[in-house]
Amino acid sequence: MDLLEGRTSPRTLARVGGVLYLVIIVLGLLDEVAVRSRLVVGGDAAATARAIAASEPLWRAGVAGEIVLLLCAVALTLVFLVLLSPVSRALALLATLFNVVSIAIEGASALYLVSALFPLGSAGYLAALDPAQRAALAYLSIRAHGYGFGVSLVFFGCVCEVLGYLIFGSGFLPRALGVLMAVAGLCYLVNGFALILSAALAARLFPAILLPAFVGEASLCLWLLARGVDEERWRARASAALPPGFAADRGAQRS
Repeated sequence: MDLLEGRTSPRTLARVGGVLYLVIIVLGLLDEVAVRSRLVVGGDAAATARAIAASEPLWRAGVAGEIVLLLCAVALTLVFLVLLSPVSRALALLATLFNVVSIAIEGASALYLVSALFPLGSAGYLAALDPAQRAALAYLSIRAHGYGFGVSLVFFGCVCEVLGYLIFGSGFLPRALGVLMAVAGLCYLVNGFALILSAALAARLFPAILLPAFVGEASLCLWLLARGVDEERWRARASAALPPGFAADRGAQRS
């Protein structure tokens, strides 16, 4: 709790978390709608290769945006750890570990988006491949990214489930947000496992399966931005979580 004591109020920290969450949501939507959905032609490697080659700066900007998103996700992970540790430090740490794994997998998967550019370049060694082969290699990299991202969402689904539980029992955030985050986590888990177990099923579920997840995350983001947390209740939970005599010892040290 030293991060907050005498430096930053929990409400301010929660609003910082809301800003980070908003950046993550906006960048995620832009990357999906303005970049990948615009340039990737489903099932057509040649058309996808032409679109990416013609808009390489846009593709690279999308990759850069995903890296910024992940940087914000790391910072947001710390915010949730600090805010929710008074409810259960063990579970807050569990959510942190799940999120670290999710971020690591998503970051590694982003490299596939960079590697998709390699076969579309002008290096001399690419002359050994015909245009159809080069397009297929680029498309395979994009497909690999999609599956890697799906696996990262399995771990993020676990994050949402733990956060939902902590929020529901916190007392300083609305219980409804906890329920919404738990539903979001379930949606991410279903989507991720469907992608691995049955691509056809995943195609039928997407994007409807992720709409409740978007509602849950957006609701938490907006609440953190607008209201933060109930400071009085947060401090009461934080004090109750301290070992017996710890608060008195700290007070004596300050006097």
